[in-house]
Amino acid sequence: MDVKNIYCVGRNYQKHAAELGDKVPDEPMLFSKPTHALAHGAQRTLHFPGNRGSVHYEAELVVRFKAEWFEGADLNDLIDGVACGIDFTLREEQEKLKGLRYPWLTAKGFPQSAAVGPFYSFEPGKWEDTEFTLHQNGELKQQGSPKDMMFSLKELAAYAGRNLGLGRGDLLFTGTPEGVGPVSDGDELKLAYNGREAGTFTVHLFE
Repeated sequence: MDVKNIYCVGRNYQKHAAELGDKVPDEPMLFSKPTHALAHGAQRTLHFPGNRGSVHYEAELVVRFKAEWFEGADLNDLIDGVACGIDFTLREEQEKLKGLRYPWLTAKGFPQSAAVGPFYSFEPGKWEDTEFTLHQNGELKQQGSPKDMMFSLKELAAYAGRNLGLGRGDLLFTGTPEGVGPVSDGDELKLAYNGREAGTFTVHLFE
């Protein structure tokens, strides 16, 4: 399935908002990445600029839509897959843009900044109990579950559907838990979904 839109949710885990000193929003906070940002696969080397400040990882669950959203739609009729992903961020550039009240696009939408592992079947009844982790060079850095999200998946889909539209081929990054941090050249980032491997990415920083 071709990817059409990549939507991301900011500050959807309270502890992550706190670690960056950000205010928790009253409604879902959405931003997007261009399709050029997508890097999909079970094992990839990702190439990022090393001359634009630190690059931070943000592990997330990603859902893939198979049908157009409509008011009252059941998630099982809309979503056909879930994967672990990483929303990469140029942190200093993002902070500068936030200070200027400019959009975050250049800090969030650079090539390969939306890394996504293999998709698994979406099971609505088990969604809340899903767990995901990110290890950096073998060390656990992030661990999260939808039960800790500020806004539920149904709320996120409804908000995005009403305000932006959601349809077949769209991806939704659902937010990151606490523990985000910088990457270095040569780092290995390994994702797990309910204890099983869900994508391994090696970082290459270029000048």
